[in-house]
Amino acid sequence: MKNFNEIDEAFTCEKCGFKVDRLGYSCRDHCPNCLYSKHVDINPGDRKNKCKGLLAPIGITKFKDTFKIIYRCEKCGKEHKNVLAKDDNINKVITLSVVK
Repeated sequence: MKNFNEIDEAFTCEKCGFKVDRLGYSCRDHCPNCLYSKHVDINPGDRKNKCKGLLAPIGITKFKDTFKIIYRCEKCGKEHKNVLAKDDNINKVITLSVVK
């Protein structure tokens, strides 16, 4: 991706308080415990979005040979998708993938 700025850093989840380590093989953008993210980027890794709302995980979608989490910002309502990480909480992923 042309506008991709790779940032893989540790952080504390603002939703559940989990201490999140660096991912190590790609860029970490969400909490592996509760799957929440934060609306900080316009283009991946640029940290230029002024919204800063929490991105709530609302579903799962298949993408090529993997899956993505579907997010909706709790502040502005924008939807966003990102690839699952290897250490994501599988129980949360299963809950999101159940058809309601």
